[in-house]
Amino acid sequence: MKVAVIGGGAAGFFLALTVKAQRPEAEVTILERGKRVLRKVAVSGGGRCNCTNTFERVKDLKEVYPRGHRLMKRLMKGFSQRDAYNWFEHHGVRLTTQEDHCVFPASQDSATIINCFLAEARRLGVRIQTETAVRSMDDLKDYNCIAVTTGGATEESLAWLKALGHETIKPVPSLFTFETGDEALHALMGTVVEEAQVMIPGTKLRAEGALLVTHWGMSGPAILRLSSYAARHLAELNYKAPLAVNWTGLHDNEALEALTEMTQKFPQKQLLTIAPYGLTTRLWSYLAKRCLGQRAEGRWGSLNKKEMNRLANTLSGGDLYDIQGRAPFKEEFVTCGGISLESVNPTTLESRHVPALYFAGELLDIDGVTGGFNFQAAWTTAYTAAQAICKI
Repeated sequence: MKVAVIGGGAAGFFLALTVKAQRPEAEVTILERGKRVLRKVAVSGGGRCNCTNTFERVKDLKEVYPRGHRLMKRLMKGFSQRDAYNWFEHHGVRLTTQEDHCVFPASQDSATIINCFLAEARRLGVRIQTETAVRSMDDLKDYNCIAVTTGGATEESLAWLKALGHETIKPVPSLFTFETGDEALHALMGTVVEEAQVMIPGTKLRAEGALLVTHWGMSGPAILRLSSYAARHLAELNYKAPLAVNWTGLHDNEALEALTEMTQKFPQKQLLTIAPYGLTTRLWSYLAKRCLGQRAEGRWGSLNKKEMNRLANTLSGGDLYDIQGRAPFKEEFVTCGGISLESVNPTTLESRHVPALYFAGELLDIDGVTGGFNFQAAWTTAYTAAQAICKI
């Protein structure tokens, strides 16, 4: 059996290694368009590779897979996060779990996983051909089984698969940071709020977690999660939309009670010198001036009821910021869209249109939020397709 794996990324390598390990007699070749394989693995997680997650905080897979959660629930019964953890440990990659349940190589270096894959490919005899583009089935006539694992798709890269009858969904970015035009906010770059809540008014799209202020706008897990949930909505709006930020995690009335306590406890203190809710002094100063203008220069005890209400509203998400665009890191961003799940067999991931043609990884319309969930989707779908190929 001759197997072509198109795409030398995470899913492609995991699929190729799984097939070759179970069917040593098979001739397995990875065909990579670029000059290097595993490029996204190298830069993911800031070069540390967040390879999976414990899923212990996940009550419903829909929370972490905005698209494809039903299929992932089914497929993870065959290859779960625990299976992925055990695979890496068994192949010499010692892992460590952070407090946020993200799993990384203990070395904190993505090269550990890359070296593992390359060494295993050499040991098993998996062939790797770089600078090899595939544009049609004619390029694959020497193979009797094909797996497409080309990662984040573009409409151009999907064209040949669409011509074969597959339904495709327009790819759009699904993990990106927000650009804003507020220069005063940009001046706070590096400021982190650990428990922020972000939402797009008029929708049910919301997320929570740490928020990082950057020199272009906002980033951090809360923003990345929201960008994933809202990927198609924001694409339709050309990435221009209002954004509500609850900086405290409190409701209006709770924020108002806390502010009232501050006025009673520090009536003679300057408002800007004592920051409530654990906010940094710089962020508190920015928010107070944004809300109250020059009145923010006064004392806590000088605030009237109207000003207190406005402050509480600003802190708890009533004040809106403008998303003016996305600021993606092109080496890392994930896409949603690609091959529609309606075009594949949900048990084997084989094409419903072309026999012995399989799909795995990000090319499928499955994508997750930040935290190791996209890599887990790569391992799970690659293993599923590999198992089906091994039965041919």
